[in-house]
Amino acid sequence: MAAVFLSYMKDFFIADAARHENSVVTSYFVLSSMQLRDRRQGGQFLSATLTDKTGSMPAVMWEDFADSLAPCFEGCYVKVQGQISRYQSKFQMQLMKLRFAAETEIDPADYLPVTQYDVDAMWAELRGYADSFANADLKRLVFAFLDDPEIAQAYRVAPAAKMLHHAWIGGLLEHVVTLVRVCVATAPFYPEVNADLLVTGAILHDIGKVRELYWKSSFGYTLEGQLIGHISIAQGMLLEKARAIALPEKLRILVEHMILSHHGKYEFGSPKLPMTPEALLLNTLDDLEAKMQTLRNAFAAAQAQGKGTGDTTEYIRSMERPLFNSQAWLADGPEPEAPSEPAPQEEAAAEQESLPMTDADSIPIG
Repeated sequence: MAAVFLSYMKDFFIADAARHENSVVTSYFVLSSMQLRDRRQGGQFLSATLTDKTGSMPAVMWEDFADSLAPCFEGCYVKVQGQISRYQSKFQMQLMKLRFAAETEIDPADYLPVTQYDVDAMWAELRGYADSFANADLKRLVFAFLDDPEIAQAYRVAPAAKMLHHAWIGGLLEHVVTLVRVCVATAPFYPEVNADLLVTGAILHDIGKVRELYWKSSFGYTLEGQLIGHISIAQGMLLEKARAIALPEKLRILVEHMILSHHGKYEFGSPKLPMTPEALLLNTLDDLEAKMQTLRNAFAAAQAQGKGTGDTTEYIRSMERPLFNSQAWLADGPEPEAPSEPAPQEEAAAEQESLPMTDADSIPIG
């Protein structure tokens, strides 16, 4: 039986926080995290994260939360009432009421962010790149993935991350298509790079995320994702497809190396460091593409927090720095004009006028 959705209207989103500072709001959210913490004066309080399609917001509840939490779990829907305030320059909600919310009370489209681009158009573009390959074996390999109904369905909707970059429905496809565009534009500058091999690596480097992540009411890691991770998952998927299509061994090794090394460093989770021209360029461009999207996210968050164009963003942990929106700053009108410097002769005249008058100055000439 199809679910019957009641006529509950979500009229407050997290992106609206700046317009509701110090106001009490009532709305529905995903309870994406919750933790009981000790209070300094004794007892406990609830520390939580509330999420909808426009972002996430920390929340605290000081009293009467035990009964409210009983039916709740991370990833469930909740209805809350609380006051929007700032803490350490960030918006948070101080909760007064919280209860579990059934799926029949909400519209799922309000809770998961979605790519702003057309998924069908991006999918067609991605297939077009593979179809243009001169290397028939690499073309067969890529289409072994893209023509797999289960993989294709997940590839079109999966996020690229839980929260860092492209963390929205369709984010993985958006990230890969953008990365492939950059690879295609960059490869001609480096004759050491095999373009078909590079683009194959770009299309398949994150394929394991279709099984590493889940996306329902919120984004998170599957058990397979937690225990194995998308790099190792992708390696297994590659070996399976390579055997199925009898991919030449040399190509299998080179594609596998790109998958295993695309994070670039051991401390970033790569089992191998990039050793081929294609692997080195893929790692560099993938890192750049992810960082630029993280930058866009940070600028949008700063604007939602009411920061001015002359302010830096909050500290971005993944990049170990705050960021600054130079374009917004330049577009925010000209700087105030500084007083002009007087010409040397004007300066001398002004200095002369400012000297105290002496008896000699008062004697008429002539």
